[in-house]
Amino acid sequence: MHERFARHLKPLAVRLALASLLVPACLASSVLTQSAPAANDARAKLPSEAIAAFDRYVRLTEERNDAELRRGSALLWIDSLPETQRAAAYADLKRGEVQIHQLNTLDNGKSIACPGGMIHHWAGVVFIPGARLDDVLGVLQDYDHQSTIYSPDVERSKIEAHDGDHFRIFLRFRRKKVITVVLDTEHEVHYFHDGPGRAHSRSSAVRIAEVENPGKSDEHEKPPGDDGGYLWRMETWWRMEERDGGVYVQSEVASLTRDIPTGLGWLVGPFVTSIPKETLVFTLEATRKAVSSRK
Repeated sequence: MHERFARHLKPLAVRLALASLLVPACLASSVLTQSAPAANDARAKLPSEAIAAFDRYVRLTEERNDAELRRGSALLWIDSLPETQRAAAYADLKRGEVQIHQLNTLDNGKSIACPGGMIHHWAGVVFIPGARLDDVLGVLQDYDHQSTIYSPDVERSKIEAHDGDHFRIFLRFRRKKVITVVLDTEHEVHYFHDGPGRAHSRSSAVRIAEVENPGKSDEHEKPPGDDGGYLWRMETWWRMEERDGGVYVQSEVASLTRDIPTGLGWLVGPFVTSIPKETLVFTLEATRKAVSSRK
């Protein structure tokens, strides 16, 4: 009797083992093919408290940036590292790596609470050997072709207005992380020439609208601030410095997203927590590639 039971048990164990492999795969397939509208059913309104917190965060970050630019030395975030780590970081940059670091602007030594939202703040540096400052500026200011330079993250791009070192631009972002989110954004960008071989820029997203059913006949924008909350605000600071036979390019980005809602962490969490870092790394690598290809 024991032997007969064992013979029946073995096929059952095999079927259970296969099921344990297939069920997660099916679930993963279901998640990856889920449309953005279904994922966005749980909308989030942008709280006024989150706006106030982010505005304060940006103002303090801007003050720090202005002070560093006035000082005119140690312009890259890696310059603040201890000597041994700094030397290693520069060596890694020369080997083609991206140096990235998470930042946290404090208010009198304390973190800034952001009720109903999350503030993401990253800075990254890349080195482009053999490049000149004008080469880098030529790529960064080529907004009409950024859908090619930064594809697939940027799906559409165009200059809406241009006056000297001031640009107003449109960018459509498409970002995928478990779900796919499409955003129509408008930005005000100002460039500043700080001296021989140095420049910086300041970019503010003045409008961000999530697109529902993108590419379909019923495509439309959701009201800004009353959407999935995947990107409510974005501020960007670029610095460029020509030396060591190339150009160091630093991008610093602060963004505001919804907080992770209870019960939707598996869906929303990966998007709002990992996309800011991954996008910054991709942007710097794509910038280096575009500059190098044009030399």
